Amino acid sequence: MFYNSSKILFTTIMIIGTLITVTSNSWLGAWMGLEINLLSFIPLLSDNNNLMSTEASLKYFLTQALASTVLLFSSILLMLANNLNNEINESFTSMIIMSALLLKSGAAPFHFWFPNMMEGLTWMNALMLMTWQKIAPLMLISYLNIKNLLLISVILSVIIGAIGGLNQTSLRKLMAFSSINHLGWMLSSLMISESIWLIYFIFYSFLSFVLTFMFNIFKLFHLNQLFSWFVNSKILKFSLFMNFLSLGGLPPFLGFLPKWLVIQQLTMCNQYFLLTLMMMSTLITLFFYLRICYSGFLLNYFENNWIMEMNMNSNNTNLYLIMTFFSIFGLFLISLFFFML
Repeated sequence: MFYNSSKILFTTIMIIGTLITVTSNSWLGAWMGLEINLLSFIPLLSDNNNLMSTEASLKYFLTQALASTVLLFSSILLMLANNLNNEINESFTSMIIMSALLLKSGAAPFHFWFPNMMEGLTWMNALMLMTWQKIAPLMLISYLNIKNLLLISVILSVIIGAIGGLNQTSLRKLMAFSSINHLGWMLSSLMISESIWLIYFIFYSFLSFVLTFMFNIFKLFHLNQLFSWFVNSKILKFSLFMNFLSLGGLPPFLGFLPKWLVIQQLTMCNQYFLLTLMMMSTLITLFFYLRICYSGFLLNYFENNWIMEMNMNSNNTNLYLIMTFFSIFGLFLISLFFFML
């Protein structure tokens, strides 16, 4: 993907657009950065080998253009409200701005475009959409921090992300609903502290990268491929399912650490109702991850194994196994590091 010169150009512009948004000191500058980011990300979505990528890029453009339009007009209204010292209009306009940013990030209840669009993307584009494209909207949401709307979005995101993934057979839609669930946790961490949000985002990005890296190597898109491949390689099958459980936040693995921090901070803030809902939704996500793992270990049937043998000796597989080691034993290594200090 990144060996193409035009891809490198658009990726660089996309990164610059996000940095402009994060570093701007006005809503107009933030909007400009979001637009640069949008217009550079759309060419990256286009893929001649995938007919659904055109549809996905059009869906992305329409939703993001709608959110950008709302953001631009509401930021102008916010400036007018500040000049007129009208507190009611100011709070209402801030809520509209936050709604536009939630639409941009794909958080519930503005999530409807996200799973359908993910279905038409390659794995590397899906990874960028799940990780990098979240940075700018979430940073802008942290500047507003309207607790009531944020609380509603957190509750809906964790519930919809958990329930939506229950009946999915497509891995891309499964990762999309998992992303919505994690987005709920990230928004809740924004309510407490930006540093905790940053820690959560870094860990989530790493775990998503490990899984999508694996799916991209072996071109996995549906659940039945997980059962039919890896029959001869128990290590790869074991590592893949352990990464699933780590992404879900099962305690011995690395994915539990950011959730642990959020749980601790929410407990200190006496947000027990919110915390209970979030933990219950995580149990649902762990249920369908465990169901995949259980079926994957028990259902073995030989199909397309020659493709597996062709990819087994690549350096990518070794890199994946190294990253999996950190995904599984990362919590122990971090705990040992702080214990040694």
